[in-house]
Parts: sequence; structure tokens; C-alpha cells
Amino acid sequence: MNTAETKPLSRRNLAATLLTGYVPILLAVLVVILPLAYMILSSFKTPADIITQQLVILPNPWHAQNYDDATRAVPFARLFLNSAIVTVIGAGIKVLLAVLTAYALVFVRFPGKRYVFFAVLATLMVPPQVSVVPNFTFISSLGGQDTYWGIILPGLGSGFGTFLLRQAFLQLPPDVLEAAETDGAGHWRRLWHMVVPMAAPSIATVALVNIVFEWNDYLWPLVIVSNPQMMTLPVGLTLLHNSESAAASYGIVMAGTVMVLLPVLVVFAALQRYIVTGLTQGAVKG
Repeated sequence: MNTAETKPLSRRNLAATLLTGYVPILLAVLVVILPLAYMILSSFKTPADIITQQLVILPNPWHAQNYDDATRAVPFARLFLNSAIVTVIGAGIKVLLAVLTAYALVFVRFPGKRYVFFAVLATLMVPPQVSVVPNFTFISSLGGQDTYWGIILPGLGSGFGTFLLRQAFLQLPPDVLEAAETDGAGHWRRLWHMVVPMAAPSIATVALVNIVFEWNDYLWPLVIVSNPQMMTLPVGLTLLHNSESAAASYGIVMAGTVMVLLPVLVVFAALQRYIVTGLTQGAVKG
């Protein structure tokens, strides 16, 4: 055997590392980054630079007027407020319910617990589009059209959050919790003083996923809301596109899309260090 080929820095090992490691990662990054970069650059382009047979990468000149036109065409301040209210309340209640449900499925003894967990798993297999018509009929009958609670209520159950937190809670050291129970700590105290701090990365992951979902949710707010003053930002982009002519709207819509994505990108950057830890915390024990 050629010992030179078995060294870590040999030509064969370096080639294998590049082909199986760095090249796939680079391709994955490009697939994600290139559309985002094109969107940001297009938000500063004039319609002539966007609708052309020649590829124009950099705006010439930089046309920041698109952002001003976008804020004038639709009430972005109101749309931002609506999205913020729906996201904070909706994601907050989702995380709270997921924490409480997961704790009950792991630490509370009651008959049929396994079947309840199977029911939670079953919700992950049902596409959300299937429930749009029943939810619309139910919420409309209660007078929930064009209201915050009508947007928030149908999505409060989080099967994914419950599943992830249950798996994370199963990994917690049982000796610590048993000692707390022996000392007289009830469920409420064990939950908030022991379980939640130890499972913080997983809870942060669930919170991030729900924040992104609530902020970017388009289908249900589009169905249940018809008043422009109650629309969320993703639905407002449709209103923005419809308010402009087809040729002139591309740069303005791109500018509006950048403003919609910017807050969630900031939240993602702030919480991304919890994602890997949170997703792997409950990945061993089923």
C-alpha cells in the first residue's frame, strides 16, 4: 500500500474531502444564496434592468426609489403591525402549548398516553391545506373573519413542537427530576424550574420554527382576511403586486419582499445557534 495516499493531506484524501464535503456544501449554499442575492439586487433595479434579454447583475444606477414606492403603495406600517401581533401571540401560544403537552406526555401518568402521542404524530401527516375549508367554515360562523383571533386560532396546535419537545424531555436526567419530586416539588415547579431550563435549546428551536412559520404564513390569512387593514405582510405583497402595472411592479415587489424577509432573518440569525443543539437534543431516545 502506498503510505503517501493514506496520509491526511495526501492528494487522494484532499480530493475526496473536496468532492464529498466542500463541493456539496458550496452547491447547497449557492442554491440558497443566489435567489436571495438576486432578489436584493433586483429591489434596487429599474424595470428596464429587470425586464431585459441581457443579464444585468448589478443595478446601474441603484434605484432605491422602489422601497419608497412600496411603502406608498400599501400600508406597510399597518401590515407590519398585523404580522407582529399574529406572530408574537400565535408563536407564543404554540410554544406554551407544546411545552405543556410534551411535559404531560413524558412526566404525567394517565391512561391512553401512548395513543395521545400517536394522535399528535398523525397531525404531522395531514397537509395543512386539507383543513382550510373546514377552518374557514368554522371561523366564519363564529364571526372571525378580518380579526386577529380568526387568523391565530386555527393554527395554535403544534404537532411538530410537541413531538420535538417530547423527545427532548425524554433525554433529561431522570435522577434530578426524581430527587425534586422526593423533595416535594410539584409538576408546575419541576416544569418551570428544571425541565424548561434544561431543555432551553429545544424550546428555542420550536420557537424559531413557529416564528418563521407564523411570519411567512400566506394561505390562511389570504383566505380569512379581506380587509386590507387586517392583512399580514405576505398577503400584502399580493396587494402590492396588484396595485402596480405588471412591468413596473417587479422592482417594487422585490423591495417589499426584502422588507418582509428582513425581520425574520434577524430573528433567525439571533437564534440559529440553538437549532443544531435543539434538533439533536432529542434525537436518541424514542
